[in-house]
Amino acid sequence: MIRVNKMFKRILFLLLIVFPLTAEGKVLSMGGADAKITIKVFSSLTCPHCANFHNNIFENLKREYLDKGTVKFEHHSFPLDLAALNAEIIIRCQNNNLKSFQLLGEIYKKQKKWAVGSDINIINKSIFEIGATNGLAKEEMNKCLKNDKFQEDVLNERIEAQKKYKISSTPTIYINENKYNGEHEYKDLKKEIDKLL
Repeated sequence: MIRVNKMFKRILFLLLIVFPLTAEGKVLSMGGADAKITIKVFSSLTCPHCANFHNNIFENLKREYLDKGTVKFEHHSFPLDLAALNAEIIIRCQNNNLKSFQLLGEIYKKQKKWAVGSDINIINKSIFEIGATNGLAKEEMNKCLKNDKFQEDVLNERIEAQKKYKISSTPTIYINENKYNGEHEYKDLKKEIDKLL
């Protein structure tokens, strides 16, 4: 798991002064709206363990539970750095839930290509390239990155998660509001789900 970056914590504290805390933005979700089980995953888009979870566990969850509506899955943004924050904002630029999940998948699959280096302009350019292949225009993405509301929603979601769930690393997984402490392997997560069905 990736530990929360101390410098980014300081930035969030300063941003909290600039952006007053408001209601949490719409969480990206998939599966049965009234499902008996809700899985919440708090993740940062630059976190390799989060990418591993999404690429190797989420797709199995989708096929076996989400597509059947027996489980609800929620992606909660918990950016650990500016690159993750910007990528999350571009995902929110999509106004279609299914397309947002498709873009989320592409962002994770191509993480090793875009989430490298320290030049945020180069990183943003790489994120824009992924967004463009998923139907977003450059002008639209630029507008989203400059939209204070998008940034505020993502940061407030992270702050609220920190306050409520005491997130100390990513990914952090909750099943029906209980923290999952098992291995980040599909077979282990499946056992926990099946116990509750």
